[in-house]
Amino acid sequence: MIALVTRPGDAYRHERIEVLPPQVSAPADEQAAAPAQPEESGEYGLVASSVTPSDPPEAAAPAIEEWERVEIARGQTLSGAFDTLGLGPSQWMPLLELENDDIDRLKRPRAGDVLEVQQDGGQLNALRLEIDDFRTLQIERGPDGFEALTITADVERRPAFARGKIDSSLFLAGQEAGMSDWLIMSMVQVLGYDIDFALDLRSGDRFVVLYEELYRDGEKLRDGDILAVEFLTQGRTVQAFRHVDDDGRTGYYRPDGEAVKTAFLRNPLDVFRISSHFNPNRRHPVLNTIRAHRGTDYAAPPGTPIRTTGDGKVVHAGNKGGYGRAVVIQHGATYRSLYAHMSRIGSGIRVGTRVSQGQVIGYVGSSGLATGPHLHFEFLVNGVHRNPLTVPLPRAEPVPDSEMARFNAQAERYMAQIDTIRRTQTAEATVDGD
Repeated sequence: MIALVTRPGDAYRHERIEVLPPQVSAPADEQAAAPAQPEESGEYGLVASSVTPSDPPEAAAPAIEEWERVEIARGQTLSGAFDTLGLGPSQWMPLLELENDDIDRLKRPRAGDVLEVQQDGGQLNALRLEIDDFRTLQIERGPDGFEALTITADVERRPAFARGKIDSSLFLAGQEAGMSDWLIMSMVQVLGYDIDFALDLRSGDRFVVLYEELYRDGEKLRDGDILAVEFLTQGRTVQAFRHVDDDGRTGYYRPDGEAVKTAFLRNPLDVFRISSHFNPNRRHPVLNTIRAHRGTDYAAPPGTPIRTTGDGKVVHAGNKGGYGRAVVIQHGATYRSLYAHMSRIGSGIRVGTRVSQGQVIGYVGSSGLATGPHLHFEFLVNGVHRNPLTVPLPRAEPVPDSEMARFNAQAERYMAQIDTIRRTQTAEATVDGD
């Protein structure tokens, strides 16, 4: 076996592996003296006959083209990857014209992506690129040129559950329950419309989560979607159940079919500290005059992503006086939101752009009249400024009436499973004296 691997500091990882069959030759004088007779291999117990001149010649085994691998490094391009393989633009540029939904991923590969290619004398014959855990882009040269297809792996979805009790923090409780950080954050996102996980949690709060684990060829890939979750905090019970509608859209709903999700996120940042609240009588820190503070200031590190709190249409994107770089979004006829003091506006965000809830529209900065990096966020209802932290937020659409029967049957199954797990959890806590 011959393996050539570049040093760790090289831009690409390039492996070439060739496997040759073992060959054992006897000395020339022994070959001449050896009689033509059957020989037994002691290792496998197989009998092989020698070949005489009258035997027909054996057909040569067809050559098997090897796969060569290149791992894309940060900042590297597709062109550089093929240069490493010794393949010029005439070989790989035709691939970019193929019709396949995943060709864009090939055009702009990400750091860590691995290209596998087969070539023969500088001619590209085949290519593979793993898009994610489930899909692989495969391109092969045919009689009429290259053909591309996406191969989807068979994924097994296994049900699983986790249960926990908070003693000090949600993350520690989740980790002790065997939950991944990704699954803990998924639970926070599902329930974050009804529970303030920064202020509401108390020692003794309990939770049960039903979710999927994804497997391929018997090996676990990762945790999948949450199917149902129940959280008991401060004497109230919050439940959410996953439902996929007839059009394939996924949402989480309360037992009565009302959407868990509100039409707006309460906060436009994931990590922040409120540095100034909504206050109509605040003294401006720069102008030193009494000027109404008609929004909420979120202190955060420069460059922190800012997310739109709801679906809508961008009506302003650019400089806006003392607001500095700002984005204003209209949400239907009733609501409008403003995001100010950005370091820069997000890619593709311009007047007329449609945005979706949670989409990044810019990054925290200190442009305009700002004493330091923060986001100034305003929320207007029918043209009137409202406190973003206390204004009632409308819910998203509920489960359609035509799907309520299916949703109710599914929710009942989830509730029965959660009830069984919760009773077991309570019984164990009683035995432990908790």
